[in-house]
Amino acid sequence: MTAQKTKVLYTAQTHTTGNRENGVSRSSDGNLDIRLALPGSGHPGTNPEQLFAAGWSACFDGAIGIAASKLRIDLPADRAIDAEVDLGLNGANFLLQARLNVHLPGLDREVALSLVEAAQGICPYSKAIRGNIDVEYNLI
Repeated sequence: MTAQKTKVLYTAQTHTTGNRENGVSRSSDGNLDIRLALPGSGHPGTNPEQLFAAGWSACFDGAIGIAASKLRIDLPADRAIDAEVDLGLNGANFLLQARLNVHLPGLDREVALSLVEAAQGICPYSKAIRGNIDVEYNLI
């Protein structure tokens, strides 16, 4: 049996020098050009956890949109997702844990919960981390 070939829709390309303490990351198209800094260091820059939270929450919102479209549900214009990604330490091991707090004002709670559940199966970020880190999906 031959495996189905994946159709690549987009490939992000970045070049990073340094590390999370004092690095620089640039995308091949020039749209991303950022400094990296440790959280709380006071140095200018962002960190990998913030970047992951931004990417994941944007992707998850798109996944909610796909789920809503399939179910013919109109989404509120003021919907939002607040992502929280924790960098933790368990003994000597670093780990991530996260929460997605989903705001879908004006939707029936059961409908909103069904969209959040469906989005977990659509969003590639959610699928990639499933079973790898502790995640809470909260409807706010």
